[in-house]
Amino acid sequence: MSKVLIVGGAGYIGSHANKLFTAKGYKTVVFDNLSTGHRRLARWGEFFKGDLANPADLARCFKKHKISAVMHFSAFAYVGESVTDPAKYYRNNVANTINLLDAMRAARVNKFIFSSSCAVYGVPARLPMPETLPFAPVNPYGRTKKMVEEILADYSAAYGLKYAALRYFNAAGADPAAETGELHFPETHLIPLALDAAAGLRKNIKVFGSNYPTPDGTCLRDYIHVTDLAEAHLLALRYLEKGGASGGFNLGNGKGFSVLDVVHAAEKVTGGKITVVMAPRRPGDPPALVGSAARARRILGWRPSRYKLETILADAWRWHRKTLKERTCQK
Repeated sequence: MSKVLIVGGAGYIGSHANKLFTAKGYKTVVFDNLSTGHRRLARWGEFFKGDLANPADLARCFKKHKISAVMHFSAFAYVGESVTDPAKYYRNNVANTINLLDAMRAARVNKFIFSSSCAVYGVPARLPMPETLPFAPVNPYGRTKKMVEEILADYSAAYGLKYAALRYFNAAGADPAAETGELHFPETHLIPLALDAAAGLRKNIKVFGSNYPTPDGTCLRDYIHVTDLAEAHLLALRYLEKGGASGGFNLGNGKGFSVLDVVHAAEKVTGGKITVVMAPRRPGDPPALVGSAARARRILGWRPSRYKLETILADAWRWHRKTLKERTCQK
């Protein structure tokens, strides 16, 4: 039986996709070097330890397993780090993706689901953001995603690659059964930082900017539950399997929540008190990023089911409590 290769399946979003695909009857293989992922999160399907930077690892994996489709979750994703160390990002996010695509060509595998990002759009010209907006990334991370999407289009035209580029907004939440979730060291995402503060693992959280043109002065972001993202990957693969045309799809709720909305929801869900420290704006932070997922709804049939902020926080908190000991050791 053919298998789906989940590159980066020991990480946050990849592990949720792996669980869902296994539940839906797919055979999976996780390809991961465990540099940022966790072996215990790759608990479904088979595991192959390898590095995208080493074409020989990819060749061995494709030789060992009959792969029918590939999902790529193995990008570096710290925007600030991409500014201070762009070489790391271009090497991994772009050059290593070419290694993966070339290994697919050699193995005659032509279905590819790519984890892209709303960062390809940069500062949005209008909200909610449709796929028709021009690409105008404002940092190296966003530029790596733009470059890969352009590479995919070229590979599609030249080699017959069938792909879906899924442009995430803010992935959030965790598996409702708390079998996997967000576990980054260091952590930079708002929700786990707020939960750390509620659990007493940090004294406060910083809010960067309080004078944006938003209802409460703090940035608005579109949070999408990680299990809804996993569902989109499943639908995208089925779409390609049925002969759907290659292209990009926004994945978001279409509604923005402010930084303070998230903090207050975290307090409500956890019962804890979170101390907020106001800090200056960060360069390049847009006031609001909210996406239109109308195309994914219309073409893929995608319907987010866990879109309420308190649901996202409650699922994240369940996983957070389960991993408190590990988080404490990192402090």
